Amino acid sequence: MPVRNALEALTLRPTEFLRSAWPWRSLVYLSGGALLGFATMLGVIALVLVGALLSIVVIGLGAYVAMVLSGVVVARLERRRMRLVDTDELPDPHRPVPQPGVRAWLTTRLREQATWRELGYTMLSAGLLCWMDSLVVGGVVFEVLCTFGAPFYMLDEQLGYRMVLAAAGVPLTLVLAWPVTAWAGARAAMARAILAPRAHDADERLIEVTRSRARLVDAFELERRRIERDLHDGAQQRMVAMSIQLGMARLDLPAGSPAEKYLAEAQDLAKQALTEIRELIRGVHPKVLTDRGLAAAAGEVASTMPLPVDLELSLPGRLPAPVEITAYFVIVEALANVTKHSGATRASISGSVDQSRLVVEIRDDGRGGADPAAGSGLLGLADRVSVVDGTVAIASPPGGPTVLRLEIPISRDEPPLPAAFHADQSSGVSG
Repeated sequence: MPVRNALEALTLRPTEFLRSAWPWRSLVYLSGGALLGFATMLGVIALVLVGALLSIVVIGLGAYVAMVLSGVVVARLERRRMRLVDTDELPDPHRPVPQPGVRAWLTTRLREQATWRELGYTMLSAGLLCWMDSLVVGGVVFEVLCTFGAPFYMLDEQLGYRMVLAAAGVPLTLVLAWPVTAWAGARAAMARAILAPRAHDADERLIEVTRSRARLVDAFELERRRIERDLHDGAQQRMVAMSIQLGMARLDLPAGSPAEKYLAEAQDLAKQALTEIRELIRGVHPKVLTDRGLAAAAGEVASTMPLPVDLELSLPGRLPAPVEITAYFVIVEALANVTKHSGATRASISGSVDQSRLVVEIRDDGRGGADPAAGSGLLGLADRVSVVDGTVAIASPPGGPTVLRLEIPISRDEPPLPAAFHADQSSGVSG
């Protein structure tokens, strides 16, 4: 397994560790940390002095703002330097600036918690860490100079003593590789803990993405309802009228007329088209869902299945529209999967509201082994359910049974629900 950071390098065998580049990388990292810390300290002191001297004018305020934002620059440099001792890249926690311009950039950065964490790290680096880095690097340099330089500066001592001291520098220098690497790894881990993105850094982006998905779903549902209305009030009514006209035309023909056969076939085709339109309407947005709610719509779907479906939905009334729509299409997709893939002889749907959550389970006695990644539509359902903060779980061991569980929270901000509606029914329509 490849070594990803300096702390993991310490677990290598001594010969492997000494042959690796980690001791040298750690020494370079600490040297850069000392230089960066001292430079930051001088820069912050300069900005504070400028701000104090020019506090009566705008330039002084600008110096204070620059001091606060210095953490952004230092943190960016630190993330790049960390690659010396940690191969896992540290992501930038800052959000994109919504508008171009310096003012928008300043406003965004000053409102972010990440900016203030970076300022805290900058103060810690300039006030403490750079001094510790200097001690470690200085100790190594001092040891090397004292031992390997002994033959050159200890001229008053015997040559043999000077050579022994120089030879002792070899094991001492090798031993120092471990504490140098350990401090470099610990320092990088400390920097990562402070500078790593937090969950709340992405909250605004996550909220906006969720709102965007919700808006798309709402727009999609409006379009579905418009199509359903157009099909119901337009094409379906015309097909009904055409079927009636064809029937009346057959009545006007004499018995045994050659045209009667063609009219009969045309009327059958019209009835088939009408059936397909009704199925399409049900798939787009069933009218029974809008008029009577989830229990009735689920019952209608169950009644059209080619296998018996036991339905038991105990609901306290009409649920919020997004909840009903989402649960309905989960039921439709689940029953479609049962019919196509499970080889089941019976299925059941049960559901209730438990502690402000709608819980629905679809179960079948099929062969099991359902795989959400196999293109069964379950991943799409999970995405759809996530928009209303719901979850979909499936248990489908080989040999069955398969159980799909849906949970959707019901917002307490919704208006009071109408009178209770309870549906307990069993349907079994053979195909």
